[in-house]
Amino acid sequence: MDHMSPRLRAFLSEPIGEKDVCWVDGISHELAINLVTKGINKTAYLCLTRPGIMHKNEAEFQRWLICCCGATECEAQQSSNCLKEWCACFL
Repeated sequence: MDHMSPRLRAFLSEPIGEKDVCWVDGISHELAINLVTKGINKTAYLCLTRPGIMHKNEAEFQRWLICCCGATECEAQQSSNCLKEWCACFL
């Protein structure tokens, strides 16, 4: 876990529960606003209902974040990695 950012480490330290999407490493304040505007305000909803996550297709999830939510490529990669790491720890 030494290579992880403090934000990623904090996110992985416990189950998602009712965490807002802004807790996901890689989700900026602006991207969180875009997600909330689309009705996605909780991390569990983002993890379990968006393209790619349940099928473990990171590229599909990243494309969705970029095209539909206005994420940068860096944000998409970082948040995809964060959610993938969380799934590996808790699912």
